[in-house]
Amino acid sequence: MNENKKNQQQDGEVEINLAELIPYLFHWFWLIAIVGLLTAAIGFAISAFVLTPKYQSTTKVYILNKSNDKDTVTVSDTQLATYLTKDFKELIKSRTVLETVVNECNLKETAEALNGKISVGNTQDTRIISISVKDENPERAQYIANAVREVAAIHLREVMDLEAVNVVEEANLPKQPVEPSKRKFTLIGFLIGAVITIAILIIRYYLDDSIKTSEDIERYLGMTTLATIPMFDGTESDKKKRKKARRK
Repeated sequence: MNENKKNQQQDGEVEINLAELIPYLFHWFWLIAIVGLLTAAIGFAISAFVLTPKYQSTTKVYILNKSNDKDTVTVSDTQLATYLTKDFKELIKSRTVLETVVNECNLKETAEALNGKISVGNTQDTRIISISVKDENPERAQYIANAVREVAAIHLREVMDLEAVNVVEEANLPKQPVEPSKRKFTLIGFLIGAVITIAILIIRYYLDDSIKTSEDIERYLGMTTLATIPMFDGTESDKKKRKKARRK
């Protein structure tokens, strides 16, 4: 333990002295590091051996809404399609689309469960919509992503009277899982262990109200120390006496 205390009672308030707190925690750095490494190993083990990996497949479509019968696309058409991006996202994940995909693909999960696997995004200032599906099986993720794209394209054209919903990219076959992230779980595990250890050390230090130095006597008891008597350790002298006895 450090020689000085971190907290003082002044007007009923606790004063925290960071100049004393930091050296105290640094003294126990080895313990913080060991606990952090242990919890980091636990986090890595959970991500590698406990949690089921999930794969993500993404397909993209290009949405165009023409306001007239001309072959050209005006600036207002482009701006309108951009403003309607949020509507596209809602329609793609609508109950009608999801239930149709569940029935056509003979999926065992419900439409609500399928909704949790699907994410819809949009590149800013573009009319390109990305549809991503996460699943424990990479082939299944690819299959569902393509199915959602096809069903959603029909639904969008019917509801919003779109000119076309063109395929930009077919759904890819993912080779590496996107979840869980071993690096993320390892880092989180280390941080949890380190934070808990630091919290316990701080609480332990605050609860220790023993007097250890003359400064503590003056600070907490309001008394002045006139002199200090060093503690005599007779261990070394005893050892020397034993050595002399053996020689004799």
